[in-house]
Amino acid sequence: MTRVAIIGSGNVGTDLLYKIQRTEELECTLFAGQNPDSEGLQIARELGVTASAGSIDAIVEHKDDIDIICDATSALAHTQNLPVFNQLKKRMIDLTPSKVGDFCIPVLNRKKCMELNEINMVTCGGQATIPIANAISQIYQGTDQIKYMEIVACIASNSAGIGTRRNVDEFTQTTKDALTQFTGISNTKAIIILNPAVPEINMRNTLYCYIEDPDMDMIRDNVNAMVQRIQEYVPGYHLLMEPVLENGRVTTTVEVCGAADYLPSYAGNLDIITCAALEMAKEYAKLQKAGGSHE
Repeated sequence: MTRVAIIGSGNVGTDLLYKIQRTEELECTLFAGQNPDSEGLQIARELGVTASAGSIDAIVEHKDDIDIICDATSALAHTQNLPVFNQLKKRMIDLTPSKVGDFCIPVLNRKKCMELNEINMVTCGGQATIPIANAISQIYQGTDQIKYMEIVACIASNSAGIGTRRNVDEFTQTTKDALTQFTGISNTKAIIILNPAVPEINMRNTLYCYIEDPDMDMIRDNVNAMVQRIQEYVPGYHLLMEPVLENGRVTTTVEVCGAADYLPSYAGNLDIITCAALEMAKEYAKLQKAGGSHE
């Protein structure tokens, strides 16, 4: 069984913990945070998982019981802890928008990511919309028909923890950079909205594209095919609005309903990034079982 340590005992880390606990090929051997009174650490102990408020020091202390480290802290904390992570030489799945490791979106580049020591899971908005943007951009490869792409991620305010709120700037820049990388479109933008509405809204992500003479039938076919592929590891992911054309602008919206592992189902922003991280951890576990683990 592949042993996973989670650092970061907030919303993302706790949601990931629940998912790992249900996965046969993975075992959470350490759940580390820095607040001894955090709910996440209490939950880990109740689940029978070794929990510590020692943060990065706990990771070092338990290094011999770890195959993969999942970082669910913050972009700043990840950067500060990077020298220690590098010394440990463990597989690293970074769920913060730090941009340190190579961007990973499982549906787009999981095979390449299997060769990397550290991967960065972009952002929740990036996981939700960049595959759709990629599906559209593939139609127009080698042309300059796509003039602009914009992502707007709207999440319930109550699903945004301390780390998310501190990383709003990193979220927008990291998502924009990944959008450009996976589409080849240089003129891009990313926006996040924390919606305070009660009852809370589900996570919704809208992609806007300005395209010269768009082939709407082909766009719809590619987008629907991509949605089906994402649903293989994010069950609550679905197309809310099929691509439509208005004044040269193609618009489409996806929605993510969470599995309610930790926060309620409206927190699809947690679900999609922890599902993506879990998918890659399972891929690493398969590699390790086949004798391809690295030290």
